[in-house]
Amino acid sequence: MKKRIFSGMRPTGRLHIGNYLGALQNWVRMQDEYDCVYSVVDIHALTSLEDTSALGSLTHEMVLDIMAAGIDPQKSILFVQSHVPEVTELNTYLSMVTPLSWLLRVPTFKEKVKLQPHNVNYGLVGYPVLMAADILLYKAEVVPVGQDQIPHLELTREIVRRFNTRFNPVFPEPEGRLTSFPVVLGLDGEKMSKQTGNLIELAITAEQTAKKIMGAITDPSRKYRSDPGNPDVCNVYRLHGYFNAAEVEEIAGKCRSAAIGCVDCKKRLAERMNHELEPIRVRRRELEQKPELVKLVLEEGAEKARAIARKTMSDVRLAMGMV
Repeated sequence: MKKRIFSGMRPTGRLHIGNYLGALQNWVRMQDEYDCVYSVVDIHALTSLEDTSALGSLTHEMVLDIMAAGIDPQKSILFVQSHVPEVTELNTYLSMVTPLSWLLRVPTFKEKVKLQPHNVNYGLVGYPVLMAADILLYKAEVVPVGQDQIPHLELTREIVRRFNTRFNPVFPEPEGRLTSFPVVLGLDGEKMSKQTGNLIELAITAEQTAKKIMGAITDPSRKYRSDPGNPDVCNVYRLHGYFNAAEVEEIAGKCRSAAIGCVDCKKRLAERMNHELEPIRVRRRELEQKPELVKLVLEEGAEKARAIARKTMSDVRLAMGMV
C-alpha cells in the first residue's frame, strides 16, 4: 500500500515559479511513489480575499497551471476544497479540541496580521485548524511542506494527539516532507509572494518573463559593469541555480571577475527559464481550449475525495459518540 499524501494551494492568483520550484515539481514527482490527494483550497483563500468576485476564475486558472505542470488525474486526485463539504464539518469538530493559545503562537498568523491589519478575521486565526482538517479528512500520512509551513504541520500533529487521546485513535500523525526549495526569493530579494507581486507567473509569455527578469535586483554593491560582483548575495544568480544548474559555476566565476555583467546574467537566466517553462505553457494553452475536460477532472476528483471523506467522518462521529 502506498502512503497517502495531501497538499493544497490557495487560489489567490496564478501560480508562479516559487510555487513551481517549491511545490509543483514535487507534486509531479510524488505521483508514482504515493497515493496523492491535491486540492485547490478555495475556502482558505477567503481568509485574505475581501473581493471574491474573481475566486471562480482564479480557481480555474490554478487548475490549468497544476495540470499543465504535469499532475495527471489518472494518478492523483485533483479537486476543489469547497466541493467536499465534509472538510468544514471536520474543521468544526477539530476546533473544539484546539486551544486558542496554540493558534496565536503560530508565526505565520503574526505575519498575516502585519499584511492585512484591517482584516484579522476568525478564519485567519483558525487557518491552521482548517489546514489540519484538509490533511486529516483524507488520513494523509505524509505532507510535503516548505520551511514556513512546519509550525502548521506540527500543530496538526498536536491536534491529532489531542483528538486521539480524548476520543479514539482515528487519525495518523502526518509526517512532513520538506521540499527541495523551502524558500524561493522574489525579484526584489524578498520571499516570492502573490501579495507583494515580486514574482514571475508560469502562464506569462517568454517576452514578459524576460522583461520581469531584467528588472530584478542583483548585487546592490555592484554599480558599474567593470565592478566585480558577489553572486552569493545576488538573487538572479540564485535563480540560475534552479533553472541553469549546468552553467551556475561558470557564471559565478565570471561574475566575481567582472567578465560578465548583470544584464548578460539576466539575459541568460531569462533564456534558460523560458526554455524550461515552454512545455508547461504549451500544455496550458491546450487545456485552455478544453474547459469541459477541466470541469470533468474536477467533478471526478471531488467524487473520489468525497468517498474518502465520508468514511473518515463516519469514523470521527463514532469516536466522538455522535449518533
